[in-house]
Amino acid sequence: MLKKRSLQSAQKARKKNMVNLRFDEIPAQWYNILPDLPVPLPPPQDPKEGPSRLQNLPNLMIGECLKQEFSTERWIDIPGGVMDLYAKAGRPRPLFRATNLEKKLDTPARLYYKSEFFSPTGSHKVNTALAQCWYAKQQGFERVTTETGAGQWGTALSYAAALAGLKSTVFWVRSVYNWKKDRLSFMKLLGADVHASPSPITSVGKVLYDRNPEHAGSLGIAISEGLEDSQKDSKATYCLGSVLNHVLLHQTIIGLEAKRQFELFNDYPDSVISCLGGGSNFGGFALPFIADVLKKGKKIRFIAAQSEVAPNLQGKYEYDFADYAEMTPMLKMYTLGHKMDMEPIKGDGLRYHGCSPIISLLRNKGYIETIAYSRDEKHVFEMAKVFMEAEGWLPAPESAYSVCCAIEEAIKCRESGEKKAIAFNVSGHGFLDISGYRNVLGLD
Repeated sequence: MLKKRSLQSAQKARKKNMVNLRFDEIPAQWYNILPDLPVPLPPPQDPKEGPSRLQNLPNLMIGECLKQEFSTERWIDIPGGVMDLYAKAGRPRPLFRATNLEKKLDTPARLYYKSEFFSPTGSHKVNTALAQCWYAKQQGFERVTTETGAGQWGTALSYAAALAGLKSTVFWVRSVYNWKKDRLSFMKLLGADVHASPSPITSVGKVLYDRNPEHAGSLGIAISEGLEDSQKDSKATYCLGSVLNHVLLHQTIIGLEAKRQFELFNDYPDSVISCLGGGSNFGGFALPFIADVLKKGKKIRFIAAQSEVAPNLQGKYEYDFADYAEMTPMLKMYTLGHKMDMEPIKGDGLRYHGCSPIISLLRNKGYIETIAYSRDEKHVFEMAKVFMEAEGWLPAPESAYSVCCAIEEAIKCRESGEKKAIAFNVSGHGFLDISGYRNVLGLD
């Protein structure tokens, strides 16, 4: 359908510095990279001791999501009910040419950013939240439980649950829960029951809470609490916002749209950049382009921007648990250790010990580069300020890492004279995170 658009239309799009699709042009299928990986993805495993986590998976996960987790089908149809929810959530999302930023940096590079911040909750997380809640409703569940770090996933699941007619329970990493008061109110406005994690209402959380009521928490701990809570109620199921194959599958709507939008710009990226914690927004943006490398021989650099607090892609590539309490199967991934203590940061969505098995395999095979920025975040947030002054959008603290990396690559092009096309994902807005910017940049 896009090919029917004339060259003149593409030229007009370039002059406007933004292209978008009509709703009837967005992908009707998610892309599953598993059949195209250079080697088979190592399967999850049980630990040597204790009960089987693999046998318990049907009790932990939504049935259709579990099926998608191991699917070998390259394309998975997006159900009509999920497409309706995507329409309600305002898909598709524009791809912008950052011409003001290019001028500000005096770079010959062409900078493009995907605007996943144009969602009702302000981030890409709704793409999988809507799918998971729709499937949960179809399976007869009445409540969903989850964890959240930065709060974007907890907000997205609260939103999706409300639209699907489900109740929601969110265990939120305490260090972030304590400073994001407006996002807490946002979740509660959506009807969510929100608990600072570790909490006294689960056995996993209570041990840590009793030891230290001000425990900063971690995503690994919050995942354990969400899993445990779902097991107490036969009408509840657990939903995960990152890491797993089916989550990255749902997020490929981002990269699939972007590929079609690049056609309208009559351009194609030399570099694809995004921030990375567990891997959902990086995978959703990058995997459709990685398919072109694997199947068509395209030459693209893929760069994951991380924090030195949790540079999981620089950890060990080995089997590890996805949660603190060891309730999940063991996944082959880059990991820092599932019980590692990590210092809280403002971009706390990046503070997770492990990375998606898919991204980890691709990293191990040399397809993905990584950079880890200082824990003080000042440089990262200064670059986000440069982006905001030029383009007018305030990125989420996590997305600031993506912006920072893209700016640095553009500066390298200025020094080398290379006219590269650099694509980066702005996965969320920072409207509810301004106090974090204020704290790091001293804006008082």
